[in-house]
Amino acid sequence: MELIGILIIILGFALKLDTIAVVVSAGVVTGLVAHMDIVQILSTLGEAFVTNRTTCLFMLTLPVIGLCERYGLKSKAVMLIEKAKGLSTGTLLSGYSFIREATIAAGVALGGHPQFVRPLISPMAESAATVKYGKLEEKDLDKIKAHSALADNIGNFFGQNLFMANSGILLIVGTLDSLGMTVDPMALTKAAIPVAIIAFVLCVGKNILLDRQLSRKYNSKNNDLGGNK
Repeated sequence: MELIGILIIILGFALKLDTIAVVVSAGVVTGLVAHMDIVQILSTLGEAFVTNRTTCLFMLTLPVIGLCERYGLKSKAVMLIEKAKGLSTGTLLSGYSFIREATIAAGVALGGHPQFVRPLISPMAESAATVKYGKLEEKDLDKIKAHSALADNIGNFFGQNLFMANSGILLIVGTLDSLGMTVDPMALTKAAIPVAIIAFVLCVGKNILLDRQLSRKYNSKNNDLGGNK
């Protein structure tokens, strides 16, 4: 019966009811079924909110990014790439992945899909390919978007363990400590360095393959069009 809260959440979301009301109701009902009094339930809900309030801070960036896009952020980024005609899509993405990995290794959370990839990195990567090859097919644009997300994911995931005070390292240390295994955060960081380097090299290799695929496809297509003329 303690799992009735899950059923309430599923039904509430399926019926498209108010999200906050559904979640709070599920928490209250679960507490009552678990024989908690109303004071304990409210105290538990309040503590959970205070403990996890920082996880919602990233949502504040979304309206800001939306306003920036409305007033020309994406178009300015595209114009910047159009001026750098020698820059390829793969080179741009490899550079971003390096910056992402280096900054998060220094404890600076610079980047992210809503803040950087969608409004900046992906349009810039698409523009770099368009400048070199002209109009691209939709599936190739989707491939560039996927590689843009990949560059961010690799930089973020493998770079965060290079900083001792990062949440990933602290989680590993705390979990192993609770199991009776003492682990030095510095040792974990040192072990993560070669993994991060290998991941970055593989990311660069994948971006080089992307450049070659685009070049082979569109250069041959352009040559065929030129021959027909």
